[in-house]
Amino acid sequence: MTTATTASPYQSYVYAYPHKTAYRRLPDRPALRDLWADEPKDALSLYLHIPFCEVRCGFCNLFTRIGAPDGLTGAYLDALERQARTVREALGDDGRVRFATAAFGGGTPTFLTAAELSRLCDIAEHRMGADLKAVPLSVEASPATATADRLTVLAERGTTRLSLGVQSFVDSEARAAVRPQRRADVEAALSRVREAGIPVLNIDLIYGIDGQTEQTWLRSLDAALAWRPEELYLYPLYVRPLTGLGRRTGTDDDPQWDEQRLRLYRTGRDHLRAHGYTQQSMRMFRRADAPPQSADDYACQTDGMIGLGCGARSYTADLHYSFDYAVDMHEIRGIIDDYVSRPAGDFARAEIGRRVDGDEARRRHLLQSLLQADGLRHDAYRARFNTAPAAHFGAELDRFADRGWLADDGTVLRLTPEGLAHSDAIGPELFSPAVRAAMAGYERK
Repeated sequence: MTTATTASPYQSYVYAYPHKTAYRRLPDRPALRDLWADEPKDALSLYLHIPFCEVRCGFCNLFTRIGAPDGLTGAYLDALERQARTVREALGDDGRVRFATAAFGGGTPTFLTAAELSRLCDIAEHRMGADLKAVPLSVEASPATATADRLTVLAERGTTRLSLGVQSFVDSEARAAVRPQRRADVEAALSRVREAGIPVLNIDLIYGIDGQTEQTWLRSLDAALAWRPEELYLYPLYVRPLTGLGRRTGTDDDPQWDEQRLRLYRTGRDHLRAHGYTQQSMRMFRRADAPPQSADDYACQTDGMIGLGCGARSYTADLHYSFDYAVDMHEIRGIIDDYVSRPAGDFARAEIGRRVDGDEARRRHLLQSLLQADGLRHDAYRARFNTAPAAHFGAELDRFADRGWLADDGTVLRLTPEGLAHSDAIGPELFSPAVRAAMAGYERK
């Protein structure tokens, strides 16, 4: 990986560290009961993963399959319930287990029917012990699946945040991103979300789509702002291997495209700030008067994360683990089929993951803090690691400062506006050599 200032600002979206492509099969297959025995369990995060979508967008490299044969979603929920029972037993029953946040992601959780969504909530509550009406609950949805009956279930069961993947309000741009949808259908879905009364609406938009201009980008932004969403996420388009766009156009190594994405990012950032939104990170903007929520990305990237479902990750302080990962549709189907066939006992051990040593824990903390607009407090880092951030990452921090990406007032290390714009270059530059090597050695499938 190059560290030159001429490198692309779009290296990788760092939403979790270490990345799942750095995970490997665990030869000792540690028992979950042992992994969680000494972990703090009074403020856990719960994540339930639904690996189904009605279509697969051209840019998508998530773990999900298109559609589901008859009976598969029911069989998947059966397996999810078996896993939940096993995991909850492994956590122990000493009264210390409490969930502070919950999220349903995917895929598209609202691919499930209303009755199946109700069952999903039952699994979270009755099998895992999460009180969904007492904690922040975030759910991902698509316009096509945000139907009134599904939204009613989610609202009644305590959903506080619904994230709608719109990507563009311009029909030609949606087609270019291989996301077949019409603006009229998107607007109808947004109306249903507002009628359901879920407190926080997030709208996802993408910039850098083929044919997109500053004018059409502003048109999408204004269409979103008309709904006064409490949150907006602005994502740069990536073209990744094994995705629809990747097969069609190859990689995204294009300096002119980099400039276009940076220009559109700045246009979007400035437009949202002018309309009363506060920037939380490169991607996330929150309306100034929006009700408070948990931390970005459902607070699910911290230690103490319980992930259920074949695409979910779990995090203890020392080990991150999951099931196998793939992007290719044939491989994904095989992993899902394996998951739904497992007996309860198969969920009692961690199979694929990565150990997190002291250096990786420091990098993880730095990444999680520095890539947020609030930055990294020196005293918080010192309290956790007994020294200043520069003692571990002085060379990297000096490089970022020299580029004009980082400011330090003696209390907080904070990315400058230009630093936030280059978050997807800063994050990967902080990866350890071992994680980079593991990611490079990952066999795509």
